[in-house]
Formats: sequence, structure tokens, C-alpha cells
Amino acid sequence: MICFPIAKINLGLNIVERRPDGYHNLETVFYPVPIHDSLEVFPMSPEFPSDFDCDLKVTNISIEGDEQRNLVVRAYQLLKDEFPSLPRLHAHLWKGIPTQAGMGGGSSDCSYMLQLLNDAFQLGLNKQQLIERAAHLGADCPFFIIGKPAYAEGIGERLQPIDLNLSDFYIAIVRPDIPVPTREAFSLIHPHQPKKNCREVVQQPVETWRDELVNDFEQSVFALHPEIGQIKERLYQSGAVYAAMSGSGSAVFGLFREKTDIGSLFPNDFTYCGSMNAEGFSISVE
Repeated sequence: MICFPIAKINLGLNIVERRPDGYHNLETVFYPVPIHDSLEVFPMSPEFPSDFDCDLKVTNISIEGDEQRNLVVRAYQLLKDEFPSLPRLHAHLWKGIPTQAGMGGGSSDCSYMLQLLNDAFQLGLNKQQLIERAAHLGADCPFFIIGKPAYAEGIGERLQPIDLNLSDFYIAIVRPDIPVPTREAFSLIHPHQPKKNCREVVQQPVETWRDELVNDFEQSVFALHPEIGQIKERLYQSGAVYAAMSGSGSAVFGLFREKTDIGSLFPNDFTYCGSMNAEGFSISVE
């Protein structure tokens, strides 16, 4: 059983207020992009000597920390507590989505794990029930259950589908080898109300976004890591109609009218360039 968790970008990201619980309320538009991980699960033999009900192995891109504390394992355990009949499983996560990049790789992985287990073992959860369980794992996890463009409020868990189609564009993504921890990024933010809500801006022609669609993290992250800000400027110099940092960084994306080769511009960084055609964004469980 295999599925292919997708990545996301943020089209605008405004931090509007600090909450009493220490989190921040935000406004953003999530948009799926065709970079993915691969998550495969298969039943564990009863005789297999494992201390875990879900034995996870991560390959291709290393992830800091204990693999058994990964969100994929937490998603399994969340459903195992509710559905004790879930069998013990091996899980293999091949990482194609760069980490600490603001592209939601970990959130996508665990959300797809919920969907894969629900489908494969016929747990009978509907989409809303999956969204509710995903919210227990992370603020942006519910988006990956929906998998379509959505406007988000609260800490990212309150979603409204939005009519937005960027299939005529190509996207270029550059992720330098500069991790930006989410906690660090939020510690430097000064919450404020934006001049214009990002939901309104993305309904305008993309050519107008450069002056109006803002990621509030850019000011502080670019000050700490000027190289990330320079990537944004180089994407504009290469012809991007719009460029921005995704989430709290460090990946920077550009939207282009024509496909462009950016690999030669950033030979030492993770790069991707491909169509924004949304046909490949649906859930796939095989």
C-alpha cells in the first residue's frame, strides 16, 4: 500500500495576533505543488521482533530526531487508539519534500497516513472526521486532507476552499541548505493586521501580487539569512511574475509564465521547476 504526500506553498502569510495560549493567529492561502514524498506501509509479521506497532524507516533525506517520534507514527498511533484492530505495520517514508522549508512535508506525511490507513483497513471515517483527527497532529495538517487551494485562519486549521487555478504557470522552487526552525521564525514576528487580506489579493491578476501579497516572515528571516532574500531577487531577475518565501522558510518559490532552468543558477541548492497543473494533486493509494 503506497501513497504520495504532496507539498504546499503559502500565497501570502500574515501573522495577525498572538493568542493567550502562545500560538499565533494567521491568514494565508495554501496551494498544493507537485513535489511529493512516497509513503508505503505493509503488515508486520507476527514473528517480527519489534518493540513498535509501527516500525518506520525514513530514506533519501535525513530527518533529525527519533524516527519513532515522527508524525507518521503518531498518525498511526492516533488511529490505533481508536481502532485497536489495526495491525502492526512496517512503514517506509521516502522523502522528496525538503525539510524545514515551509512546504509542509511532515504535516502532509501524517495526513496521508491517516487517509491511507482509513482506506486500506476500511475504518469508515469520512473526510470531516479525518480533518478533525489531522488537526490533533498539526495546525496545517487538515489542508492535506482537502488537498485543494484553501484560505486558512486561526493557527491554520480553519479552512475555506478557494477558487484559484494556477495551472497556466510554472513553479520554480529553491531550498538553500539553511534550516529555519519554526520556533525561531515565530519569535521574531510582530503581529499586525495586513493592509489587504491575502484571500482578496490572490483573486487579482498574478502580476499585481508582487506589491500586495506579503509573507510576514520574510522581513525577519531575510535579516538573519540574507542569502534567502537574494534567492527571491534572483528569481525575479530570471523572469518570475511573483516570488516569495513559503511559510516560515527557507524555501523560496517563483511563478513563471514559461518553464525556466534554475538549476544552473543555484547549483548547490535543492531546486525544482515544473508545471502547476493540478491534475496530479489528488490522493493516490495503490
